[in-house]
Amino acid sequence: MFSAGIAFGFDEKILIKMITINFRKAFTLLAAVLALNTIHAQDPKDIENDKTVKVQNIINAKDFVFVAESALPMGGRTIFLTSPYNVSVSNDSLITDLPYFGRAYSAPINPAEGGIRFTSTDFEYKVQARKKGGWDILIIPKDTRDVRQLFLSASENGVASLQVTSNNRQLISFTGFIKERNK
Repeated sequence: MFSAGIAFGFDEKILIKMITINFRKAFTLLAAVLALNTIHAQDPKDIENDKTVKVQNIINAKDFVFVAESALPMGGRTIFLTSPYNVSVSNDSLITDLPYFGRAYSAPINPAEGGIRFTSTDFEYKVQARKKGGWDILIIPKDTRDVRQLFLSASENGVASLQVTSNNRQLISFTGFIKERNK
């Protein structure tokens, strides 16, 4: 069968072993190349850059939701929120559903209006990039009675803090994250 191998002084079994060893080396080399390619494709810097671009795009497009995870009233302790509270920003509306803890200078007539809940269709929206990464967003609703401004500071990975300044209440801060708005 392997007359060429015998002519050169090789045994059939030795020739099969050599072919098998070369095949294994080639297969191992191919597997290593594919593994390195996969590792490179999942480089953490690439993933981080993708997240940064996504956060920047939703901020610039005015199409995101700030999800509050904790509240920090003036002169108080951090309160971790167990219910979903958020601020939804789109091109045509600002919908705010946040709790309020702190001192109010005048109480609302309706007790259901105790938190920071309003919908605004007339608001200013200004974005400024920070020097060391992230964005500062100033939102000034023009059609609400109590809230003067919302100041949102977002990092490149989506972690954010929100300060709400009101006419009739002390300032309150929230920490959380921003994400793409469900449409």
